[in-house]
Amino acid sequence: MKGNKPEYFPVLEDVLQAAQIISEISEITPLTDSIRLSKEFNCQIRLKREDLQRVRSYKIRGAFNKISSLTEEERGKGVICASAGNHAQGVAFACCHLKIKGTIYMPSVTPKQKVEQTKLFGGEWVEIVLQGDTFDDSSLAAKIHGDQTGKIFVHPFDDPKIIEGQATVGLELIEQAKKPIDYLFVCIGGGGLASGLISVFSQLSPNTKIIGVEPKGAPSMKSAIDSGAVITVDNIDKFIDGAAVKRVGDLTFPICNYYLDDMITVDEGKVCQTILDLYNRDAIVVEPAGALSIAALVKYKEEIVGKNVVCIIGGSNNDITRTAEIKERALLYAKLKHYFIIRFPQRPGALKEFVVDILGETDDITHFEYSKKSSRENAPAVVGIELKHPDDLQPLIERMKNNNFYGDYINDKPDLFEYLV
Repeated sequence: MKGNKPEYFPVLEDVLQAAQIISEISEITPLTDSIRLSKEFNCQIRLKREDLQRVRSYKIRGAFNKISSLTEEERGKGVICASAGNHAQGVAFACCHLKIKGTIYMPSVTPKQKVEQTKLFGGEWVEIVLQGDTFDDSSLAAKIHGDQTGKIFVHPFDDPKIIEGQATVGLELIEQAKKPIDYLFVCIGGGGLASGLISVFSQLSPNTKIIGVEPKGAPSMKSAIDSGAVITVDNIDKFIDGAAVKRVGDLTFPICNYYLDDMITVDEGKVCQTILDLYNRDAIVVEPAGALSIAALVKYKEEIVGKNVVCIIGGSNNDITRTAEIKERALLYAKLKHYFIIRFPQRPGALKEFVVDILGETDDITHFEYSKKSSRENAPAVVGIELKHPDDLQPLIERMKNNNFYGDYINDKPDLFEYLV
């Protein structure tokens, strides 16, 4: 426990009331055994499948609980929210179900699949506005619009009714688990789900260790905990859109800061490999934020041996068009995909020589950009090579240098890498 005890903390009575309210529309999602992960980590690992929720994420719980709590006068004004996708779908579903007009702001970079699903769930009751590059940009625009029109702002995480709605995941978990949970891994974006789970487990299962997990490129909660106060992280990696927020909640931070047993970050590449493993080996489709809790297990592999472990899979709203990028990030993280500037002699047969004499037997060219410059002795090409094993890299570089093909290695030059690749 760190910092001061939070002033706001959900009481069990409010969470039980939220459970009753959302029972009208929410699924009781399964808690399933993972044979593969249990064997890999030598413990009992179960997955809380919130990806099987009605809108394919837990966000419907908080959204419906909040909007259901509005007075008739407030409902008449309509609601407004900002979301990278999952909260938007929960709000859209609630608006359609309760017949309340809603305006939903989403970042312009939101995956198309999430935008289309939001339209599907909201129907004629919602209007979607794509604005801003991040959730925080959209949130600011939504708040300004809400102030101008009087619409009720439905925050994705920093609201008591939202937190109490998400806390119902914890009620289900404790009932489904049958025996005490030793470790609970949960993805953190703004902190609404984690705060809700903390409120339930601190009262009903206080010995459970709750581990918060964030993307390495968007460590808003970890930065706040390390600083002892809510701060804004200016530059974040937006790839894990469901957890890419610059600033956590003023209500959620004190709860997480005081009660979380640990707050860790996971590299986006590791998350991508986890997504691929879940799809290829378990037939489970998850979005990047949904895979965070499982990706974190490797950091606790020693501590969780022989323990009862639960990972929350928060959502499965993934766009298939992102598959190529997911695979690319996974390969880069595993040190199996490498990009070079290769200086090809401008003579016939140079490319054949490179393929035959430079590449290893299992090396594969996956990217090639080259323009011949007749006035130069050598012309550069950007070449991407996929290896079978990380140890193959250094011998490959040595062969390039010995045969005068080597120009530069650009994986570790982020500015140049992003510009060229």
